[in-house]
Amino acid sequence: MKIRNILITLVSAIALLISASTISFAKVVGDKIILGAAVSLTGKYSSNGVHTQNGYNLAVERINSMGGVKVGGKTYKFDIIYYDDESNSGRAAQLAERLIQQDGVQFMLGPYSSGLTKAMAPVTEKYQVPMVEANGASRSLFTKGYKYLFAVLAPANLYLDVAIDLAVEKNGGKPVKIAMAFEQDAFSQDVRLGIVEAAKRTKSKIIIDDKLPKELNDMAATLSKVKATNPDVLVVSGHTKGALTAVRQISEMKVDVKMLAMTHCDAAKLSKQHGKASEYALCASQWHKSLSYTDNFFKDGMTYDADFTKAFGYAPPYQAAESSAALLVFKDAFERAQSFDTKKVRDALAATDMQTFYGNIKFAAGGQNVSKPMVLFQVSCNDDGSKCENKVVAPTKWASAELVHPIPSWSKR
Repeated sequence: MKIRNILITLVSAIALLISASTISFAKVVGDKIILGAAVSLTGKYSSNGVHTQNGYNLAVERINSMGGVKVGGKTYKFDIIYYDDESNSGRAAQLAERLIQQDGVQFMLGPYSSGLTKAMAPVTEKYQVPMVEANGASRSLFTKGYKYLFAVLAPANLYLDVAIDLAVEKNGGKPVKIAMAFEQDAFSQDVRLGIVEAAKRTKSKIIIDDKLPKELNDMAATLSKVKATNPDVLVVSGHTKGALTAVRQISEMKVDVKMLAMTHCDAAKLSKQHGKASEYALCASQWHKSLSYTDNFFKDGMTYDADFTKAFGYAPPYQAAESSAALLVFKDAFERAQSFDTKKVRDALAATDMQTFYGNIKFAAGGQNVSKPMVLFQVSCNDDGSKCENKVVAPTKWASAELVHPIPSWSKR
């Protein structure tokens, strides 16, 4: 399975487009539907950028091997032109222009992160190029009136608000004290707004409201405040690097907190670097393999997990799963539109109402998925910390374990 080779260079793409000059739709070359993608293969988002690319590639291989995309009585296969956006928003916008203006791409897959999606969205909107994105959750993306942007994931403000509800529940229904630290990117700031709204709703008090440093490498100042004030819950959002920094320094400084809630804290990655110190972290996730959603391509989450692991040598984080789901959405829209006209495909995307292994997908007028709730899992480790796993604790419908609360103090761990 040559999944890693699903990449067309600029030279070959131009050659293909020239050879297809008689085709009425330049973005379809022979029997291939050419999609464009700028993803972070270098820079601070490179870890999740690779997950994004792997998720896209696995879905392309699977769809192509199972009959492809059927439009107008013909069968087509997906292919993708990739560029590295270097985790830079300016570069992402330039590459969107390049993909559309030079490479002739008229259907786009999203980048990794809300910030880079926000940089690319005005470009795809200007050229009326449909973009299905899987990793930009900032709610500000969905208030601009964009008509060609569609996101398969739940918006960022919903990531961790349920953690505040859980903390209040565990406090006997009484308001709680909240400490929080956030990266200054669009995604994390929307997560913060969700916490602020949850605090107001539950009459809870935010006692620490800090900014993480740009490089996400030190939050000792925040943790010193946590030790001094003893909040009921600590909320951190700084993508994967921020989560790793939080776990490392909480362990080093022996910070006791009843609940630690974070984004981007996959158990495998945390335990690989920090072992048992990562245990009990409560993590927001768009997806978990144990959920009961199904489709005809990946069957269910457990099968997707096994297939992805076999292909890439590691278990899929949700960033990979949602990226694969984006391709399933595009296939469904092309086949319902029975056309490669961008406006007809856009209309078909807007009417999407489907279930995938990743979850239900239905778009609101702003382009956000309104049909799939977030899940929370807690990191659970074996005795020596050599193996940790994600156990779903909320929503209760899908819970595979009971929430461990409060987190045991370091003196008892």
